Amino acid sequence: MYEERPARLDGAVVWSNSPTGQGFRPVLPDGCMDLIWADGRLLVAGPDTRAYVPEGPAARYAGVRFAPGDAPTVLGVEASALRDLRVDLGDLWGARTARRLADGVTGAPDRGTALETLVLRRASDAPAPDPLLRAVVARLRAGASVGVAADTVGLGARQLHRRSLVAFGYGPKTLARILRLRRALDLAAAGMPYAEAALRAGCADQAHLAREMRALTGTTLTAYLAAVP
Repeated sequence: MYEERPARLDGAVVWSNSPTGQGFRPVLPDGCMDLIWADGRLLVAGPDTRAYVPEGPAARYAGVRFAPGDAPTVLGVEASALRDLRVDLGDLWGARTARRLADGVTGAPDRGTALETLVLRRASDAPAPDPLLRAVVARLRAGASVGVAADTVGLGARQLHRRSLVAFGYGPKTLARILRLRRALDLAAAGMPYAEAALRAGCADQAHLAREMRALTGTTLTAYLAAVP
């Protein structure tokens, strides 16, 4: 069963997921990075450009999902280095430190809260998120084009692309596609007809949405929504 709540870190979400006997649904791209506790280990999930399907036997999970672009300063790694990857936290912070932190989360009565506290402590010593990139995310989420978002914050195309690789793991056009797909999925999950959801989200038509769904997730809109509780 999947559950989530807003985190005390601005823009972040604390979540948990446990086996239900049916395995886990694919994790779709969302522009975010996560710090994850998985059966006693701490992992970092990099930014996805395609759906991720957990491998091996089902595990118990807890995690903190950072707002798009916020994780690199807290975790100390450029997002592009972790694109489409899951890596052990020990690869970033050292094995001894990662083991100590993982043991602390494992022994906590609420693992999500323990992860949240760890992240808050780390964030207090990290640089603040780039306000320009946060503004870009807000514009793209609202349906603005990459060009409009760049102009709004006063960044040239090359500047925005370079800073996006560091913060998001890929260029702003990929981020815009992912956020547009998430808008369409939210609308369709709320009961809106696919054709209308496609147009509202910014796709040219329903066929365009279907192509984006297949390209970014490897499945269809109908199949995905059928698996959503």
